Amino acid sequence: MAKLNEAKYIWMNGELVPWKDAKVHVLTHAFHYASGVFEGIRAYKTEKLGTAVFRLDEHVERLINSAKIYRMEIPFSHEDIKNAILETIRANEHESCYIRPIVYRGYHNLGVTPFECPVEIAIATWEWGKYLGPEALLKGVDVMVSSWNKFGPNTLPAMAKATANYANSQLVKMEAVLNGYAEGILLNPDGTISEGSGENLFIVYKKVVYTPPLASSILPGITRDTIITILKDLGYEVKEQPIPREFLYIADEVFFTGTAAEITPIRSVDKIKVGNGDFPVVREVQKVFFDLVDGKIEKYLHWLTPVYK
Repeated sequence: MAKLNEAKYIWMNGELVPWKDAKVHVLTHAFHYASGVFEGIRAYKTEKLGTAVFRLDEHVERLINSAKIYRMEIPFSHEDIKNAILETIRANEHESCYIRPIVYRGYHNLGVTPFECPVEIAIATWEWGKYLGPEALLKGVDVMVSSWNKFGPNTLPAMAKATANYANSQLVKMEAVLNGYAEGILLNPDGTISEGSGENLFIVYKKVVYTPPLASSILPGITRDTIITILKDLGYEVKEQPIPREFLYIADEVFFTGTAAEITPIRSVDKIKVGNGDFPVVREVQKVFFDLVDGKIEKYLHWLTPVYK
């Protein structure tokens, strides 16, 4: 993966600072104990609204909820964070971009107990292409079921988008890449399907769409929720239920969803070809999704927040 496309500024604790000056102390609590929560958000260049952030309110709400789960009181309101995100995009003069707000325990003392460490927040934006590669959306990706399991309920809170959770994800991603795959799929301790290292998962079987429920230790994805809405609007039945591993091998279609991955079809799992190798449901959903984020569908315009208007 290429180096980040550096922008001009990063917003830190209420002010814009030059990209290269956005620094924290080496003894910052989050650096040692993963005491941080974050979001991944996208802004798209649209026809009607210009640059617009997709589902900004929902992402900010999830950031605040993640912090609440970890007993971090953010020193800025929902509206403050929204405005800071828009301010950062404007300052960096983006037409489209990826947005990374992070809330973390800062520098004070160093021990597992975090309460005396200040809660800090930073927001970065940069230009970023397709997470799984430019051809992934068209041709699909090859994935494996990871040897690493997803952490079980009551070990780490999967509903929080926490930095700690991505230690698990890194192990999955590294294993997949080193074995020649684009991505890995995690199973839960009971053997049912959870998600990808950084994506939610959907399976199409006999024109019904299945996806693991929140109880399967998944992140409550904003794109996941969007795709469920789109699928239902298109007339598909969507079932949220525990899914066994072998369902992947007999599926007609399998696909990932996520802010970074958007809607990416999966062409094989463990070197077993998925379905007939075409993706009719994925193509239908992709068209609606990309028309949506381009501002072309009136009923979904409320999900887009203009940046420069």
